[in-house]
Amino acid sequence: MSHEIFDGSSVSRETIERLETYVDLVHRWNPKINLVSRNSLKDIWTRHILDSVQVYQCAGAFNTWVDLGSGGGFPGMVCAIMAIDTAPDAKFSLVESDQRKSAFLRNVARECGANCTVISRRIENVEPLQADVLSARALADLKALLSFCDRHLGKTGTALLPKGASWKKELEAAREEWKFECEPITSLTEPQAVILRIKGVSRG
Repeated sequence: MSHEIFDGSSVSRETIERLETYVDLVHRWNPKINLVSRNSLKDIWTRHILDSVQVYQCAGAFNTWVDLGSGGGFPGMVCAIMAIDTAPDAKFSLVESDQRKSAFLRNVARECGANCTVISRRIENVEPLQADVLSARALADLKALLSFCDRHLGKTGTALLPKGASWKKELEAAREEWKFECEPITSLTEPQAVILRIKGVSRG
C-alpha cells in the first residue's frame, strides 16, 4: 500500500521505509493507547500518512516546526520524517499532554531518526515557541486554533491547519475575533476538505 500512494512522487525510498517503520509502531501500540480509530487503521496510508504528507508539501522553507496536540503524530511526526531527507537541519517540537502518547512519539522519533522534541504539557502552558510553521489536526475549531497560533507562531510564520467539510463556517466565525490571511488548499484525500494556509494572525 505504501508504494501505491507514493507512485510517481518525489518521496525517497529511505523516507518510505521510515514511514513503514512508523506505521508498524502505530499498529503495535494502538491496541493499548488508541492512537487512531480502529476503522481508520486499515486505511492508515491514505487517511493518516498521505493526509499528513500533503500538509508537509504546503510548507515553504522553515527552520522550526511546531505541531500542536500531536496525538499519534499526524501530521507532526510524518512531517518530521519527511524532513530527514529534505530539511535535515530543521527542528520539530511536538506538543502532546498525554504521557502515554508522548512516550509513543519519543519511541517513533528514536526508531526513525527524526529530529524532534516531544513536549508533554498543555499547549497554553508551553512557553511561546516562535515557530516558522505550525500545524494542528483535529484539535479544535479554527477560532481556538488561532489563539494557539497567536501564542506559538513567529511573526512571519505560517499555520497549516487541515479542516473538514464545514471549514467555511469555521472561517466565518474565526473572522469575528481574528485578523489573518488565509489560503484554502483542496485536500488530495477528501475533496470537501482543505488545508488552511494562514499568516499574519492578530486579534481583530
